[in-house]
Amino acid sequence: MKNFMTHKGYSARIEYDDDDGILFGRIAGIRDGVGFHGDSVEALRAAFREAVDDYLETCARVGKAPQKPYSGKVMFRIAPDTHASAALAAELAGKSLNEWAEEAIAEAAKKHVA
Repeated sequence: MKNFMTHKGYSARIEYDDDDGILFGRIAGIRDGVGFHGDSVEALRAAFREAVDDYLETCARVGKAPQKPYSGKVMFRIAPDTHASAALAAELAGKSLNEWAEEAIAEAAKKHVA
C-alpha cells in the first residue's frame, strides 16, 4: 500500500480524517503550505494535481520561482564513530563517501517509497 502521490516532480503524503470522512494531503518538500482534500481516491488525485498546477501557475503569475522539491544537497550530522565506519566502508568499496552514502540512502529510501 502506498500513502503518497506524485505529480510533476512534487509529492504528497496522504492521510485520512475519520471525523470528516475525507482524504487529505499537503505538497511535501516545499515551504509554501499547499494542501488539498477529497472524499474519494479519484477526487483526491484530481485535487492534488490541481494543487500542484495551481502552485506552479501562481508562482509564474507573481514572478516567483517555484520551489523545487529537493536540490540534491544534503547536510547532516552523524556520530563520529558512524562517520568513521562509513568512510572506511566507502574506501573499501572504492567509492567516495558521497557516492557510498548516496547508494546507502537510496537503498533505504526504496524500502519506504517504492
